[in-house]
Amino acid sequence: MKNSNNLSIHSIRKKILLMSKVIGAILVISYILSTKLPFSSDISFFIWTVFMVLLIFAVDFLMSCFISKPIAELEQAAKRMADLDFSSTCDIMTNDEFGRLSASLNVMAENLQNAFIKLEEANKQLEKDVEQERILLAERKDLVDSLSHEMKTPLGVIRAYAEGYQDEDDETKKQKYAEIIISETERMNQLITTLLDLSALETGAVQLNPERFDFVELLETVAGRLLIDAPDANFELQYELPDYKVYVYTDKIRMEQVLNNLIINAKKNVRPEGILKLCLSDENGLLYFSVYNQGDTIPDEKLKKIWTKFYRDSRSKYSGSGLGLAIVAQILSMQELSYGAKNLADGVQFYFSIPTIQ
Repeated sequence: MKNSNNLSIHSIRKKILLMSKVIGAILVISYILSTKLPFSSDISFFIWTVFMVLLIFAVDFLMSCFISKPIAELEQAAKRMADLDFSSTCDIMTNDEFGRLSASLNVMAENLQNAFIKLEEANKQLEKDVEQERILLAERKDLVDSLSHEMKTPLGVIRAYAEGYQDEDDETKKQKYAEIIISETERMNQLITTLLDLSALETGAVQLNPERFDFVELLETVAGRLLIDAPDANFELQYELPDYKVYVYTDKIRMEQVLNNLIINAKKNVRPEGILKLCLSDENGLLYFSVYNQGDTIPDEKLKKIWTKFYRDSRSKYSGSGLGLAIVAQILSMQELSYGAKNLADGVQFYFSIPTIQ
């Protein structure tokens, strides 16, 4: 099989052999013809010499086309590949060894290009994994630091009242101490649960589970539980809601958590006998929600900070633990929903918008 390929009409070796035989035949025939010319031997030899020079140039041109030029193109292609440039191909379309070598180089360049692309993707994924690991480590440290900081106050209260409980003989006071200890324990448990939930959202440990539901009905349910049925209501409730169903596609449980936190925040900060107003409007494919509480405003430079975990400002009633608003911001950010807070004339309005569906 190998010998057959070497003798193929399309091989470089065969082309050179054929060319050498043709040139030899031309030399012999031209010399014989030159001796038959009706000129002197010197003139005949001169004519034959000129013919030989032209023949040499023709052979040189043919050798350049068949060998030198393809070799140069192959060299340039190999140099580009050595420089990791696989954008250009080697365009030798002959049926000889050069053509086959060109095709092999092109295949190799394509394979190397694909390998480099996969390697680059793997490196990017590795960078993401490393960055994700770094974020997780930072989140764990932040979680531990936050828990340590937040646990100091309730643990201190529990310890103080536990010691008082041991030394107290009055049963009424002991009952009061026990109630305070239980209250602080529940507060600590709620804080830990909320912080773990926020941490899971931030690190992507939990995902949203979207579903289609009526947002108006959800808001009425949450507002009824927190505002209308509240026995300690000391404010004027106002609301503007659509009188028809408005459907959205999102995580219903998480959006209930958002509404719950925003309404509790407004209820906590509304002034006595002040107005707490809920608004929901359906405009141009978007559902706009807002909750307004009449009361102290937030300093403008603090408006962005209130969404930060554990934000505190002793001059603002909106400091708290900051976990409720931080969870709201995280849930809405995960869905790329617009949200914010702004000061009105005599109060604060929190808001967000969400696309509607049919």
